[in-house]
Amino acid sequence: MNQLQNRFSAGSTLQSKNMMKKTSLSRRFTIAFGASVFLALSSSIAQASDNVPAAAQKTPLLFKGATLHTVSGESIVNGNMLVDKGKIVALGSQLTIPANAKVVDVSGKHIYPGMIAANTVMGLAEVQSVRATLDYAEAGAINPNARALVAVNPDSELITTARANGVLATLSVPNSPAGLINGTSALIQLDGWTWEEMSVQSEVGLHISLPNLRFNPELFPAPFDSRLEEIRKASAQRLKMLEDAFDSAIAYREARAQNDGTKIDVRWEAMLPAIAGKRLVFFHAQDVNQIRFALNFAKRYQLKAVIVGGADAPVLADLLKQQQVPVIVTGIHKLPMRRGADYDAYYTVAAKLAQAGVQFCIARAGTDDDAPNERNLPYEAAVAATFGLDVKEALKAITLYPAQILGVADQLGSLEAGKLANFFVTNGDPLETTTQVEQVYIQGRAVDTSTKQSRLTEKYQQKYLQKTQP
Repeated sequence: MNQLQNRFSAGSTLQSKNMMKKTSLSRRFTIAFGASVFLALSSSIAQASDNVPAAAQKTPLLFKGATLHTVSGESIVNGNMLVDKGKIVALGSQLTIPANAKVVDVSGKHIYPGMIAANTVMGLAEVQSVRATLDYAEAGAINPNARALVAVNPDSELITTARANGVLATLSVPNSPAGLINGTSALIQLDGWTWEEMSVQSEVGLHISLPNLRFNPELFPAPFDSRLEEIRKASAQRLKMLEDAFDSAIAYREARAQNDGTKIDVRWEAMLPAIAGKRLVFFHAQDVNQIRFALNFAKRYQLKAVIVGGADAPVLADLLKQQQVPVIVTGIHKLPMRRGADYDAYYTVAAKLAQAGVQFCIARAGTDDDAPNERNLPYEAAVAATFGLDVKEALKAITLYPAQILGVADQLGSLEAGKLANFFVTNGDPLETTTQVEQVYIQGRAVDTSTKQSRLTEKYQQKYLQKTQP
């Protein structure tokens, strides 16, 4: 018992050494944050979305005559889909129609399940130049108790932009540039008055940002080669900090089990589901050294790991498959990581993982710079399809596969009876840039597909119409 208490106390010292400094920083951060809020509220730079969340579905809806792309099975041509109480009731060519059902004629159109963006700061970031609208990062390196869900802004203009192109659910991720253990992500659907209404799964997994482990001297030519050793030491210190955090959480769990009077530490308390294997642990790792470290670390602590990034994942495909670790491939629209790599290095990652039998899905880079462009998710999949990934697999990679990896395949990802009625209606293939999303439904309720951009388009069209009219 004494050993456990001593170990726990030592672990608690992990951040207590910097507590005074962190407290001072927190005070300054609070003052700065308050000033930023005041400036943001006193200007028109960041405004709430004008879109009104839809009311709950009250009448059964029958969608008639569309091609139903179930994703999990064969498509149903000229099919019907019955939706009631926010869920899909039945699909097929011949369905029994309730007397009070409203028929929605979508003849010649296509219906797809809502796309899922599995790596975003959606709802946590709005305007890069306005600090008060950025809420995806906490101060300090160890913040397992940070919860993304409670910081989600349901009035974000970026939400309307993403869902207007069929992205109807996102994994909102705490993503601190200086962080190590950044907190827990939340899966949200992109419609609702509050973050509680938007929540599909409030705490999906713990997110860990691994430090740079690429120590190639060619990356640090003279006179910067002296920094290489500094980076090595800094990375080693951060990896040791990560190990200490998990050791402290384990010691805390044992101390709590043996003594109910052990003082509660919200950091280690938040890590208990992860170290018990009940919650996913997302390792943000791109190069082969980071991925190998993540796999060894997950095996050592018996974690349910997911690799986020995975640029070098094909190199370790056999190991990933053996340990049954899925990969969220991020940022296909990028230049190669190495000077001598093929130009299509990122484009082919998904195809190589599929060929190797590794579970994967496709997402975007997940930075505040990417948040306004989550609507481009289907085009990331389209590039992967162009460079070797089967077209059907590409569609699954942004619908069913992320749902499976995130543990919500019983609710989202395909058109099946019993799942949430989150889908969109198009005039063609959503992987094609010319395709238009015409209708969007979240839990069976029709969602406003207008955006700030579409309203500005309509506004300035009037300008020129007024000039041409007599």
